[in-house]
Amino acid sequence: MITKSIKSILAACLVGFATTVAFTACSDMLETESTRQNIEPSITEKTDSVFYAFGILQGLQELADQYVFQGEMRGDLVKTTTYTDNNLRQLADFSATTANKYDSAYVYYRVINNCNYYIAHCDTNQYNGSTNVIIDKYVAAKAIRAWAYLQLGRNYERVPFFTEPLTQISQIDVNYPELTLSEIVGRLSSDLEPYSGYDVPSLGYPNGGINVGSPNWESTQKALVPFLCFIPVDVVLADMYLEAGNYDAAARHYVKYFTTVAKQTTANYLAPMVSKSLSTGRFGGADDEDLPDRNQISVNYAGTAWSIIFSRNNLNDIVTYIPMASTAQNGKTTNVPLTFGFDYYATPEENQRSGAPYVDEIQLLPSDALNQLSDSTEYYYYAAHVPQTDFFDSVRISKAGDMRLRSIIHQEQSGDTAIQWIDKYKYANIILYRVSTLWLRLAECFNRLGMPDAAFAILKDGVTEHMLATYPDGSYYMPYVTDETRQKLQTIYPLLTPEYLAELPTAGAYGIHTHGAGKAASDYPGISAATGGSTYHTGTSPYQMDRMVGLKLEELAAQGYAVGTTKADTINAVEDLICDELALETAFEGNRWYDLKRMATHKNESGLYGGNLGSLWLARKLAYKNPTKDLTNPANWYLPFK
Repeated sequence: MITKSIKSILAACLVGFATTVAFTACSDMLETESTRQNIEPSITEKTDSVFYAFGILQGLQELADQYVFQGEMRGDLVKTTTYTDNNLRQLADFSATTANKYDSAYVYYRVINNCNYYIAHCDTNQYNGSTNVIIDKYVAAKAIRAWAYLQLGRNYERVPFFTEPLTQISQIDVNYPELTLSEIVGRLSSDLEPYSGYDVPSLGYPNGGINVGSPNWESTQKALVPFLCFIPVDVVLADMYLEAGNYDAAARHYVKYFTTVAKQTTANYLAPMVSKSLSTGRFGGADDEDLPDRNQISVNYAGTAWSIIFSRNNLNDIVTYIPMASTAQNGKTTNVPLTFGFDYYATPEENQRSGAPYVDEIQLLPSDALNQLSDSTEYYYYAAHVPQTDFFDSVRISKAGDMRLRSIIHQEQSGDTAIQWIDKYKYANIILYRVSTLWLRLAECFNRLGMPDAAFAILKDGVTEHMLATYPDGSYYMPYVTDETRQKLQTIYPLLTPEYLAELPTAGAYGIHTHGAGKAASDYPGISAATGGSTYHTGTSPYQMDRMVGLKLEELAAQGYAVGTTKADTINAVEDLICDELALETAFEGNRWYDLKRMATHKNESGLYGGNLGSLWLARKLAYKNPTKDLTNPANWYLPFK
């Protein structure tokens, strides 16, 4: 029998329609036999469809804060302070009950029910000449519904599943099946597969509508917002399959997104592969002592600071985000910036520090583990050049650390204490997907498919034409990549086909680790179009697959594991490298708990080192929180359903 808690959620969903008459649910209604019905809106015209699509997106705004907090508070990248809200503190130590402000299945079901209604009533036979003007929004609604169910499956062990719109009180007494995450994936993947390859709606603004960063950005940004609010269907499919451990299907859909759906004119989908981390001649000294202070090393991202991708007027790396209202009068606002110490909604008169409204009551800070990971990450640089030439001949290691965390921290000194604020949310954008995130999840898939070399290539050099290039003696530029992997990337996962390579930039291409770690990639001769060859000698970066895998295996051995030299050992070690990269690249964006939980599950399923490797691995990462539950038990990885 369906519980009263679930009945409350389903009853509340009846009021979720964007265009229905207000219908307030209360506890008395849960017991009524009434069959009162909402006035059902029409979705028979293109304008109706657009209006309703915006209603669905408004539902995403309602869940934005919860999405971030549920994903980050249970992870290992933040720590609480004396100012932390108790609801957040309870999420962090795994003591949250159904009374927790940020534990609400309703916010997801509201979106689901709006999508259900749209899908059930939308007339998909509307054409403008030969162009179907509705189908892209119909597919987008299915993708958003699947994404919302995916979040429910990640957070709760079992959840009620329904795809019919709830419009009558009598429907809440139906015994809907309660499904696990894997069962949800089974139900919804078949529903989405026929639409693989569909792009998201532009709502009348082709190619995003405007030139991002142009002088008229502020006055025309609404033209772009709807485009980036939708979720590509292949991205949702890939995420669902990855969660369920179907790495082949997940990889195919991530690749399908990159090679078929993404367009450089609408989103810089190659951005992680074209990031320059050093300028020629930046470092002329041969020793670490000749480097500038670590805080002076700039982190370049496609020619500009890496942190700029989180700003309001540069969305090159954003695939999907939820833009929150600029004021309460304009719509739904967010508490996320304030939680990290930035009062986005402060008036100019309230700005106190550095021309920006930072507050003293910081609720969340980077965890010690994240600070240690960032500070201990090697930074690579060209140390010396050949006299009277512009050629650099050696890549060396500095102890400067990774630059990404540092670039999103605003820090001030108060006596002997350094006060830190996180600037990732200075513009109140809640990011759901970035290009970098998708590449790193594809790396996770490739690794578990037995291609750890392809996974490492995404971190180091990028999946580009370099992978196929050879020196005059026939040896490959990227010798750590096997012939088998090259063949698979030209056929099964077609990232190295002539058609896709033609879309790649002709200038330098780099892996994601270069975003913060300097010269992790190698430069190859004959690649630079400007000079007819690289201005660098080939020199080998110390960031090499064998070396980095070896360091991870040493860490495991120090923990008492009997590590070996098998491919399974390598796959587990590369997964740990990917996990670290996800921390450095996507910290505070709402992904961390789900990344840890997913990887822990897959480590357990691998059977390596006793079969409970993942559970122990996750519990060890979160031990600093003093959790109230035994996290070596996967049953304790879920929130109480309410």
